[in-house]
Amino acid sequence: MARLKARPHGGDVYAASRELQRDVTEVLDFSASINPLGPSPRVWRAITGARHVLSHYPDPDCWALRQALATQWQCESAQIVLGNGSMELIYALPHALKIDHLLVVQPTFSEYAAAMVCHGGHVTQVCADRDEQYALPVERICSLLHRQKNGPRAVDGVVFCNPNSPTGQSCGAQDVLELARVAQRQGVWLIVDETFADYCQERSVLPLASSLSRVVVLRSLTKFYGLPGLRVGYAVARDSVVRKLRGALPPWSVNAMGQVAALAALHDTAHARKSLQFVMKERTRLAGLLAGLPGCTVFPAHANFIFMELPRGWQARKMTERLRREGLLIRDCSTVPGANARSIRIAVRQPRDNDRLIQSLSRLLIENRS
Repeated sequence: MARLKARPHGGDVYAASRELQRDVTEVLDFSASINPLGPSPRVWRAITGARHVLSHYPDPDCWALRQALATQWQCESAQIVLGNGSMELIYALPHALKIDHLLVVQPTFSEYAAAMVCHGGHVTQVCADRDEQYALPVERICSLLHRQKNGPRAVDGVVFCNPNSPTGQSCGAQDVLELARVAQRQGVWLIVDETFADYCQERSVLPLASSLSRVVVLRSLTKFYGLPGLRVGYAVARDSVVRKLRGALPPWSVNAMGQVAALAALHDTAHARKSLQFVMKERTRLAGLLAGLPGCTVFPAHANFIFMELPRGWQARKMTERLRREGLLIRDCSTVPGANARSIRIAVRQPRDNDRLIQSLSRLLIENRS
């Protein structure tokens, strides 16, 4: 059984604020990949107009939000379950689906393995190849599933993130569907975390999730829509699977204001288009600037963050600490299995913020060389 290790996450601006004795608004957070344009203006209006909901318990069925999502994805509302962020669903899945042995594709989000350990299950890791730019090893996973024999230690669940965090790599929908077919034949659950798929919808298998009997697709309504403080995520699967998952969740899992805000965000398609266009353009610009730093290696990105390696002689931990002193938070990926000691992840923010980070990175790299 895998052992739990420290799992630092991005986005802890409060600890940095206390440590640096600065207001939270004075800390630039590149460690959490949130929409740099922030929430839709409709969200603020909806929250202001919904103060009355605070005197009631939240709708336990998230009825209005599920109806909106069902319309968006052209499926039945019974095929959607909402959670307190996709994190709650990640922790509920092993119990709900009775998964005992999970295959995790590394480097990736640490909570997949952590959820299995909490469930008392086993974790097997398959690492993407750095020399292949961390491309998701779909063929290798299929081969492993084909070779395994049924038994008490056989893999009965596979999870991967597409696009993947922290590497930013993504595979096409057809590759995922092939893996889904292999998993189906082997009686294995396939969990596809599409938290960042809003940035490459053409690679998503969510529109087909409700027709695949052993596939669960996870989505977040906090990253792309800029609502991380309200914690709203959802899963799409067959209705029989959704019933099992709902049964593993506590009542009133999604708070009332989160439901209001998420519904308003979904209805503002203009803001969504604007956000996507902005990130695509600024990500290209930022990636070019980072690639131009001496000795740095930048990997292809399909989400709103960039995975890169610092020059030889640098450690991600050291760079993270140095930038933190300046009020700039980046994601140290050196402890992520499958990455290396020089690996960091940087979120795409507003141009002025990105330029400030580039200036600090450049200065520190030059100082180190001298």
